[in-house]
Amino acid sequence: MSDQLVQNPWSSKFKGSGKHRFVFPVIIFFILLIVGEFYVKWDPYYHKVFVAAAKHSIGSSIVSGKTDIAPAVGIGAAWHYAVTYFLAIWQALVVGIVVGAAVQVLLPSTWILRLFTKRSFSSVAKAGVMALPGMMCTCCGAPIAAGLRESKASVGSALAFWLGNPVLNPATIIFMGFVLGWNFALFRIVFGLFLVFGVSYLADRFTGNKQGENWSMRFTSEKTIDATDLFSDQRPIWMRFFLQVAKMSVTMLPAYIIVVLLVGGVRAWFFPVLGPHASGLLWLIGLAFAGTLFVIPTAAEVPIVQTLLHFGLGLGPAAALLLTLPTISAPSIAIVWNAFPKKALFFTAFATFLVGIVGGLVGMVVL
Repeated sequence: MSDQLVQNPWSSKFKGSGKHRFVFPVIIFFILLIVGEFYVKWDPYYHKVFVAAAKHSIGSSIVSGKTDIAPAVGIGAAWHYAVTYFLAIWQALVVGIVVGAAVQVLLPSTWILRLFTKRSFSSVAKAGVMALPGMMCTCCGAPIAAGLRESKASVGSALAFWLGNPVLNPATIIFMGFVLGWNFALFRIVFGLFLVFGVSYLADRFTGNKQGENWSMRFTSEKTIDATDLFSDQRPIWMRFFLQVAKMSVTMLPAYIIVVLLVGGVRAWFFPVLGPHASGLLWLIGLAFAGTLFVIPTAAEVPIVQTLLHFGLGLGPAAALLLTLPTISAPSIAIVWNAFPKKALFFTAFATFLVGIVGGLVGMVVL
């Protein structure tokens, strides 16, 4: 039997041919991805669609329950929100960290270089489209976006993947249609396309990602370069994978948990008691800002907005929340803080806030 057949494919010294040496790790990557997505996203959301269609509801607001008043600011509010939030997302967060590590270790680096390194709208578009089956919330998709950045994906493509998961989530849009109305779903799609593809592309141009250009030019000029030549590591792949999972957990989770506690504890400031005129410009701007910073599980913006509309929130502020709540948050920024240029993160947050305001103004007219 040849050496190629008897050697361990998990070893960094595996001597398979250039086309076949990464087959086994790639298969493991797709098994992890598909099984994880099916368990935490695809199967639960398939059944939840029928609930949304039958009941025109997918649950109560995570902010205030069935009332219009969020709990008073304090440690109790922080703890209660953090527990409720993490019980809702922990499985998806585990999948996000595992897949984020797998992107860096199990996939040939040349794949990422070929698909996502160029500073072009094509790279942004490919990443945004590939995000659609992910259906992750902004925090659970953040480790995967960080993994793409570590594998030399451009700022724009990694952002498009990150934002595309929550903003253009097909399940969320279907829930929105059944619960809030299909005009809201169409509104989300139109503005969501700009948030994912437009903001990501503009952020890439704004940051001047020279590193991505250098890697793209290097890959173009060295077509035969092997992935292990780019990122040489003599440790077995299985060891690198588990070490990467541990590294991402240690570097990302502490700050993430702290920020979740902070925003959960002060959510009464983000979502004050609705007044008799909760439909004006100040409400719109305030809730667009709140939605940009606040953190929610996947699709939680739907019951939040449904509850607030029931208690008198205007269509403009509601539209702003539908655009800003899922897109980005202070905790998700904490997760990717070391993976993206700081000005790219600030630009994305500010652009999300502005799109929320513009969308809210449009929503006053069309919704």
